[in-house]
Amino acid sequence: MEAISLGHDIGHTPFGHDGEKFLSELCMEREIGHFLHNVQSVQFLDKVERKGKGWNLSLQTLDGILCHDGEIHNQSLSPQRMKDFDKLEQEIAIKKNNPATKLMPMTLEGCVVRIADTISYIGRDIEDAIRLNIIKREDLPGECVEILGNTNGTITYNLVTDVIKNSFQNISIAFSPEVSQALKKIKAFNMERIYLNPEIKKHMSLIKKLFRVLFEKYIFDIEKENRQSAISTSFLKDMSKDYTDNHKKEEIVRDFIAGMTDQYFLRQCPEDMRPVPEIR
Repeated sequence: MEAISLGHDIGHTPFGHDGEKFLSELCMEREIGHFLHNVQSVQFLDKVERKGKGWNLSLQTLDGILCHDGEIHNQSLSPQRMKDFDKLEQEIAIKKNNPATKLMPMTLEGCVVRIADTISYIGRDIEDAIRLNIIKREDLPGECVEILGNTNGTITYNLVTDVIKNSFQNISIAFSPEVSQALKKIKAFNMERIYLNPEIKKHMSLIKKLFRVLFEKYIFDIEKENRQSAISTSFLKDMSKDYTDNHKKEEIVRDFIAGMTDQYFLRQCPEDMRPVPEIR
């Protein structure tokens, strides 16, 4: 369970889910399948880390990472136990072809991490949005506050105690119907008022352009064997032959960009194209 938790979001791109969408569009143009951060987490841990050798993680760990989709709302999760490594590869291929495909973890531990993923970000994102003056605490839906509370601490406590009560000695991990409905509503509130807020999105058209600029630049650098490029000096240097022989140049660029932080990404961009930081 700890290994799934530590590795589940390592595939997140710079600029979060917006960056994930931008990189996915570029990957689809290059015919290497949709980009999804959970699939990329498996890719990093199994194929990229340790200079292309991977970490030789167990099937159960990789499956839990692949199936952790905390953004998908479920009242109850029951493990789909009959899987092997061939099934893992099949599910990765299916997910890259159709991101809407719903996958279920093969272990109860994977189900716990998936539920915990949702619990961990709901209240925290509300607190961040309040601190940044994007929403006010009194904006939270009253029926949700009544059941879950209005602070990160109370929301987390009520969700955790509810899932323990409804999962103990059961073969599934579940919320009560009442709490599940309140959670679904507050997730919808967060989506509308926080994640899609124009204040947060205002630089995203520029960031989208920068994703294309870097993607195309690194493709060009690989084609021209530019050893001074960051993709050579920071990513491909000492990379195993197995990795370079078994990945297309587009996949190599995808893996490099996906592993960047926001600030590293911006430092790779032309200086005159970078968004101007604001002082709050």
